[in-house]
Amino acid sequence: MLRAFSTAATGMTAQQTMVDVIANNLANVNTSGFKRSQINFQDLLYTQLTEPGVEVSSGITAPVGVEIGNGVRVGDTTKVFSQGELENTGRNLDVAIQGNGLFQVTSPTGELRYTRDGSFQINGNGELVNAMGYTLGVSGLSDAKSVAIGSDGIVTIYDTSGGSSSAGTIQLASFPNPAGLRSEGNNLLSETLASGTATLGTAGQNGLGTLQANFLEKANVQMVTQLVNLIKAQRAYEMNSRAIRAGDDMLRTANDVVR
Repeated sequence: MLRAFSTAATGMTAQQTMVDVIANNLANVNTSGFKRSQINFQDLLYTQLTEPGVEVSSGITAPVGVEIGNGVRVGDTTKVFSQGELENTGRNLDVAIQGNGLFQVTSPTGELRYTRDGSFQINGNGELVNAMGYTLGVSGLSDAKSVAIGSDGIVTIYDTSGGSSSAGTIQLASFPNPAGLRSEGNNLLSETLASGTATLGTAGQNGLGTLQANFLEKANVQMVTQLVNLIKAQRAYEMNSRAIRAGDDMLRTANDVVR
């Protein structure tokens, strides 16, 4: 009977974590370039009361055994890198990735970070930066009258006389396992041993997506799906709590019999 309490408690804890993940997905529904997380569960070790295949009588073996599970645990939370909807902002420094790839940005201390958020600015040094001031390796934009970003990442600047020149190229990074990237907050991701090493390339080549200027990628959170998952988590939590109440009622009945 006591096993039912601990087993149901693991179920309640797991569903609480699921609600936490869903809440974060919904909270970031309007975050540019946000990728939703998906929670995966695993069952815990089983108590083997009877092993399958044991001899139950002379020359006869049991085709199945008797085992009792001990609950559930959170296996992992996987970041899903499906394409988000592109929204036209009409701003020439907003860039969305259509397809695979991430923007590589460099912090003031030289650390590399990665993001799908393409809302860029020009800082006081004429460099193309993200909202945190991390640079993309494109500079010389101080005196530009206008800036154009091509689908291949080439940044072209136009001066007051109508002349044009290239200010650099926005390259995209790819990873063997992008789901293994660590979320750092501020729309930034960092490389880990699980993600593998970043490979830089030109947009539109070698499986990398193309760039869409004047657009931003919206979060890939589907609100209806998240709300359905929220209801499922709530119902599962309620059922596990009922299992605890049922166990308590059975213990109370057993105590009353003893009295």
